[in-house]
Amino acid sequence: MTAEKINYFPSSDTLNDYIRQTQKFPMLEPEEEYTLAKQWVENEDKEARKKLIESHLRLVVKIASGYRGYGLPLSDLIAEGNLGLLQATNKFDPEMGNRFSTYAQWWIKAAIQDYVLKSWSLVKIGTTAAQKKLFFGLKKIKHVLKIRDDGDLLDEHAEKIAAELDVPIAEVKSMQQRIQSHDSSLNKPIKEEAGAGEWQDWLESEDYNQEENLISSTDQNKKSELVHEAIKVLNPREKQIVIARKLEEPPKKLEELATHYQLSKERVRQIELKAMHKLHHFLENHLKDNENLRYLVE
Repeated sequence: MTAEKINYFPSSDTLNDYIRQTQKFPMLEPEEEYTLAKQWVENEDKEARKKLIESHLRLVVKIASGYRGYGLPLSDLIAEGNLGLLQATNKFDPEMGNRFSTYAQWWIKAAIQDYVLKSWSLVKIGTTAAQKKLFFGLKKIKHVLKIRDDGDLLDEHAEKIAAELDVPIAEVKSMQQRIQSHDSSLNKPIKEEAGAGEWQDWLESEDYNQEENLISSTDQNKKSELVHEAIKVLNPREKQIVIARKLEEPPKKLEELATHYQLSKERVRQIELKAMHKLHHFLENHLKDNENLRYLVE
């Protein structure tokens, strides 16, 4: 299977075959992953990079599948996630001590989220850190709380969501109205007139050069690089806890970490809060000109 060529940017027609292909690539052991990453970083070994990428294509599929509720084709979400994966291989430092999958998740999620936000900007979802957090958290919390996603929110539901996300109730209702007005389908006609076109016609064309998009995505590069730098301000235990709580899929529970470190849940929570405070302090001092980065560590 490793000799079989795979297109990293599947279409809707080839999606099922693509997903089956990704499952055939073997997962890497930590030692093999480290060796491949080092060969790529030090020697620009393209075959090593190819193996590193292919072994993580299934991770992109898993992450992209979590964003299917935003009315966008899964094939597009996977293609954008793969751009993030390609970026991750170019920026990964194997000497930092992290698994590549943990590092790559930052890039994959950020690439997919940027694509979703760009597509949903048709209804001005918003670009601030708080708006992004609310946009991506709203559907997830509604699912967890078993709140139907088919109309206006009841006051009691809005209150529960606001409490879970730690945002004002008014902002929850406002975001729900924005999302509802957009309609879950991008195929809804813009006007009732014949030939008026559909929402999906307003999105960026699917035939743009994916590699050019990767190279020109300077803002995405800056965000991910600075997050990587921010992590360095943490001590080893803080770093491990933040990664376990914020980056791993699924995130570790406080109980698991408390058992692992032989600490109380409250102590683990305190360490996590202290670490997040350090990250935010770093961002406040170094990223005053890039508000869009903050939502990645919230």
